[in-house]
Amino acid sequence: MDGAAIPLSTDAVGSGKVESAPASPHEQLEQSLELFFSKLKYLPQPDIDLLEAAYRFSEVAHEGQYRKSGEPYISHPLAVATILADWHLDPQVLMAALLHDVVEDTAVTKEELQELFGKPVAELVDGLSKLEKIEFQSHEEAQAENFRKMLLAMARDIRIILIKIADRLHNMQTLDAMRADKQRRIARETMDIYAPIANRIGLNAVYQSLQDLSFRYLHPNRYQVLSKAVKAARGNRRQLIDKILAALQTKLESAKLKFSVSGREKNLFSIYKKMQEKHLTFSEVLDIYGFRVVVEDEPSCYLTLGALHALYKPIPGKFKDYIAIPKANGYQSLHTTLFGPYGTPIEVQIRTKDMHRTAEDGIASHWMYKSTDGHMNEAHQRTHKWLQRLLDIQSESGDAAEFLEHIKVDLFPDEVYVFTPKGRILALPQGATPIDFAYAVHTDIGTHCVAARINYELMPLRTRLRSGDRVEIVTDNQAFPNPSWLSFVSTGKARSQIRHYLKTMQYNESVALGESLLEQAFDVLAPTRGDHPPEMWDRYLKEIGSKSKDEVLADIGLGKKLSMVVARALLKLSGIEAADMSGLPAIQLRGWESSALHYGKCCYPLPGDKIVGLVTKGQGLVVHMSDCHHVTNPEVNPENLVEIDWDPPSDKQYDVGLDVIAVNDRGVLAQVAAVVSDHNANIVNVHLEEFDQRPNFTYIRFLLQVQNRAQLEDIIRNLHAMQIVESIRRRRN
Repeated sequence: MDGAAIPLSTDAVGSGKVESAPASPHEQLEQSLELFFSKLKYLPQPDIDLLEAAYRFSEVAHEGQYRKSGEPYISHPLAVATILADWHLDPQVLMAALLHDVVEDTAVTKEELQELFGKPVAELVDGLSKLEKIEFQSHEEAQAENFRKMLLAMARDIRIILIKIADRLHNMQTLDAMRADKQRRIARETMDIYAPIANRIGLNAVYQSLQDLSFRYLHPNRYQVLSKAVKAARGNRRQLIDKILAALQTKLESAKLKFSVSGREKNLFSIYKKMQEKHLTFSEVLDIYGFRVVVEDEPSCYLTLGALHALYKPIPGKFKDYIAIPKANGYQSLHTTLFGPYGTPIEVQIRTKDMHRTAEDGIASHWMYKSTDGHMNEAHQRTHKWLQRLLDIQSESGDAAEFLEHIKVDLFPDEVYVFTPKGRILALPQGATPIDFAYAVHTDIGTHCVAARINYELMPLRTRLRSGDRVEIVTDNQAFPNPSWLSFVSTGKARSQIRHYLKTMQYNESVALGESLLEQAFDVLAPTRGDHPPEMWDRYLKEIGSKSKDEVLADIGLGKKLSMVVARALLKLSGIEAADMSGLPAIQLRGWESSALHYGKCCYPLPGDKIVGLVTKGQGLVVHMSDCHHVTNPEVNPENLVEIDWDPPSDKQYDVGLDVIAVNDRGVLAQVAAVVSDHNANIVNVHLEEFDQRPNFTYIRFLLQVQNRAQLEDIIRNLHAMQIVESIRRRRN
């Protein structure tokens, strides 16, 4: 049994100490080197000799290079290696840390490193090097591509992320030398990406340090004020903290438990975040201190919990059992909040020594040199599963920026824990819905999801899940993702899978439409041409630099290429003379609507209307009524106009605008809407306006969905028969 005092913050402002003259850069480097080798006692001498050789090689490679602070550049890789030595990582990782910038910043090659220090070290260093010789349009694009490269390297060797996190931690600790704008940019990137990754892999102490350091540069004034306030409160509340520590120790001793108890101070950013979220002043945040009890084994955790609840009353709803249900990063502890002396809330964490090691070092504890702890394999497996999920997202994201957006969504700080029908526990981010749950179980279940039962009751798919919910997904093989799902899903996996499906559907429909347009052009230009020789397409693709025939067809369908131009080029390559363009046969609309085929919002064409297609760049084929001003405009290129016609009737619903002027009586909207509904039309939205000139009338603007023109004419005829309706107009242009 032992008790520890609350640790003082290392960044406390205005300590008032008299400092001695600072050491010279050379002296500082010697001290850092001595500190590094003092931490290597867990390694055998041959490994230490290798590390010394790696240090000397890196020192020579970086000779003449200096950091912005004026220190020799070698001080940075040495500091990164020292952080990793604290985690007792293997020699390969420490060598890679010492050498991690030599390929990027010096003339040393990967092959040289492989020859001198072995392939694993060279691969680690390569995974840490930024992308070179590629020009990006923006910093965001470069950041996204570098992160994607790092992820792919992490998938090969998870140790890369440990080096990268240590590298970012030291960069944040020495950020003072940078310009203010660069400080903010690096701090924002750290807060958005690197701190959440540290949390996700269980590096709790590093996670909190990165948060505090980012907070310091993102909000320097708030950081200074809050830092001073915490320092003052530390002195003011010392007597209370000592009293609580003594009471906890006495109670646990009487329960005959083997334990250590210590006080801990919340990090500045978590205090600031609580003040922001709950709109509190600093004086209203009572729980800036917490206590941690470390015991021998798991049963002792629950015995300790019972003893503490007998000492101070627990606050209802403030107990969490992360031992029975660990967090996604492997974290385990019992959390409880008690009513302490004078009504002060006391937060207490209870855990075993193994749980404490995992809580502090996370996945790094798995690589502790010659670790034989079997349960650490679980941490390894969890991180591999997380990385695999990120790789799945990566493979389906269109570009690096979109991928990074998904990753930021996926790096969640808080989880809800829900159950499958078979009792399996899934961790999802706060705000997750049944759609997120379905994709977390399996991609196919998410793709074909139609309904969800939460705790045995059918609930909407946008319902927010809560910890403890039992979720069952109802699927239908004929169902597919709805674009509206993107407005409420929470996980990166669900978002990327939905977008991937929608893009694939768009592409396939664009290819089909492009093929129809091209065939139509061929029928006019060379009606007796016969089959297209394959070499015709091969030569054409080579000429224009496209990868495939489908890519060209999709471009035609999306309006990026004109079918007539492509048809003429293909026929020329085949040696077939093209006829003049005239009288194209009409394309039959099949009732499908996608980004490859749109219905004009200017005239809302319906089956039964005379229509024409306008090929518009980036939109593909847009269907208009034949007298719409968008197609009758003399500036329209005739080659962009395509004859189209309606297919036989289908059950598809089409949007149409209807404007009604009616007497401004009570219940007028309900009466008009009832007539519309009686004709099986769907009201998408409705907007009412009053006339300034005619106050007795109201202007009702409907957006309806009907099957065809005949159905709309029936609705208009019945509305005209109502005495309260003065006029009706189908909305055009």
